[in-house]
Amino acid sequence: MPPRSACARTAMRAHPLTLGQFDHSHIVRLEGVVTRGSTLMIVTEYMSHGALDGFLRRHEGQMVAGQLMGLLPGLASAMKYLSEMGYVHRGLAARRVLVSSGLICKMSGFGRGPRDRAEAVYTTMSGRSPALWAAPETLQFGHFSSASDVWSFGVVMWEVMAFGERPYWDMSGQDVIKAVEDGFRLPPPRNCPSPLHRLMLDCWQKDPGERPRFSQIHSILSKMVQDPEPPKCATATCPRPPTPLADRAFSTFPSFGSVGAWLGALDLGRYKDSFAAAGYGSLEAVAAMTAQDLMSLGISSVEHREALLSGISALRARVLQLQGRRVQV
Repeated sequence: MPPRSACARTAMRAHPLTLGQFDHSHIVRLEGVVTRGSTLMIVTEYMSHGALDGFLRRHEGQMVAGQLMGLLPGLASAMKYLSEMGYVHRGLAARRVLVSSGLICKMSGFGRGPRDRAEAVYTTMSGRSPALWAAPETLQFGHFSSASDVWSFGVVMWEVMAFGERPYWDMSGQDVIKAVEDGFRLPPPRNCPSPLHRLMLDCWQKDPGERPRFSQIHSILSKMVQDPEPPKCATATCPRPPTPLADRAFSTFPSFGSVGAWLGALDLGRYKDSFAAAGYGSLEAVAAMTAQDLMSLGISSVEHREALLSGISALRARVLQLQGRRVQV
């Protein structure tokens, strides 16, 4: 099918020019370009398993955490290569990673021009909003950089460990933007090693300057794969390390019957009376609270305020989901 506009034709011509300059074992290889009149076709190496997100969904439960993690260093190596060349991908997502017959993952999805702005972030295609992968500075200012690619790569790591699950579940793009701005970050997928989730959280630092570089990410992932965490104790007496408050806040979106039950799930039930005295007697009221509201309750612990804000962000997302379903009914 020929491109439908001059911009589309320009983008199509830019794609092979971009892809042809790369030579890396984890970047899809350009085999050639075929032109027939106004039609331009790009020929790449054959990747029999298709896009990574679909491959993972088809094999959910058939791969252990170590096998999933083994897919990541190669992708990080490709991004390290691109960043050292000064190239910003702008569109990192598991659906833009292809899988070969030998289960080698390779980056694709190149050719996004420098005129692509933040407006594209709000475009939803096939139910997938690019806002789910975009860094805050991309959403707010249309700014793309290697650091914004790092943020997106963190989401790709999450997708891999979650067997291709949609990031942020069924939240809308606008709800994701609001939740991320409020400090919400994706929780660890089931069986995701805690060091790997900490690396994801590092990639999701709000300040781009505080995110790791791809050279660091590649080094960390390579070491994780070579020297994985020791197996977890299977006995009932095995001591369980405490879960950070912020992690508890993001663990799930359960249905709570009361504000007290919600606070109890965060191990912050001590503030139940404070919430009640201030008039926060419903979960809907709590979901609308701000950092200033928490300060007015006299909660002096910074750690507790951060955990509560994280929980409020998750609760707000849950409330929005439920309200949306009621409207649809």
